[in-house]
Formats: sequence, C-alpha cells, structure tokens
Amino acid sequence: MPARIPEFALLEKYGIGLIPYGIAKNEKEASKIAKKLGYPVALKIISPEIVHKTDFHAVKVGLKNEERMLAAYEDIMENVKGHKVTGMLVQSMARKGLELIIGGKKDSQFGHMVLLGLGGVYVEVFRDVSARICPIQRQDVKEMVMELRSNPLIMGVRGMKPIDIDALETLMVKVCRMMVEEDVLEMDLNPVIFDEHGYDIVDVRLRRD
Repeated sequence: MPARIPEFALLEKYGIGLIPYGIAKNEKEASKIAKKLGYPVALKIISPEIVHKTDFHAVKVGLKNEERMLAAYEDIMENVKGHKVTGMLVQSMARKGLELIIGGKKDSQFGHMVLLGLGGVYVEVFRDVSARICPIQRQDVKEMVMELRSNPLIMGVRGMKPIDIDALETLMVKVCRMMVEEDVLEMDLNPVIFDEHGYDIVDVRLRRD
C-alpha cells in the first residue's frame, strides 16, 4: 500500500499545506495514527472506485476517542464492502470557517483555467464562481473575489472577521502553477476552509493523463 496519496504528494510538492494525516491499512494502524495526531480525528476511505465518499457513507468526522474511531472504521468498511480499498485516511479535524472551492480544468481552447467560488454543500446550490486563465497573479485573485456574489462573506460581514486573503492569493497562484507544470486535466479542492489565520484543504480530487 502506498505511504502517500498521489494527489496529496503533488500538492505537497508545490508547498500547498494539507491537514496532518496518515494512511492506515487496518484498525491497529488507524489507532496508532490517531493517537499521534491527537483526537478528534476524521476517517475517509481510500479507494480508486469511490470518488464521492459521502455517497457511500465512507467519511466519519469528529471522532473524539479511540472507541468511536474504531467503531467508525468498522462502519465505513461495511459500507464499502465489494469495492477495492487501498487504505483508510486518518486526518486531524479541519478548522471552522468559510468553505470555498478552488477548482480547475484544461480547456481545449483556452488551456488551463482556475476557478474560485463558494464551496462545500453550496457549490451546486449557488454556482457562485469566478474563473481565470492560468497563469495568474495576486491581483487576479483579488478581482476574482470581488466578482463573487458571496464576497461579503470573504471580506467580513456582520461581525465576521475577513478570511486570510494573503493565504488565499498564495494558494491560488501555487495551484495555477501546479496545473500548468503538471498538466492537470481536472481538479477540485473542495472544501477549502478559510478563517482569519489560514486554511485547511479538506478534500482533493485531481486527474491527469
């Protein structure tokens, strides 16, 4: 079993921070990783046959102790029975904050493009996104933020603190560079949870030839 997830390894190559994690092949390894990370933790199945993990109830979050973690592990494995499984991702819990999506694709006419929008469960509901052709600079990210209908949430509204715009700009410039240099065909970082101190990338989907 691989010690690293290819998508994660690619992000790490470009200095894109990830939530602390480990990969377990059984309950014993999951317990060891969880203790090292510190509770609470999240569990997510690793399977080439399962793209949308929530559809299979293959994600469990907020596991506060070993007993709950082991029960969740067993539950996930039961839910994905019949599918190829290569491991279990054990992650620290993400911060609380604003959920954004940073996505991209290689367009046949325009080349690599990157998009920014409201993420998480709101992606399909509001379809509030802005896009640019790669490469981009920090000023492009500022303009993308202002084009979003949801920009007041990003900039801070009704007592909410603005997110770390500098971290967002840095992340998006790195993502664009990665997409071009690695010839990424499709990518979704969703959600990326931002607060005033930084961000946590919760889930990654990425496709190359």
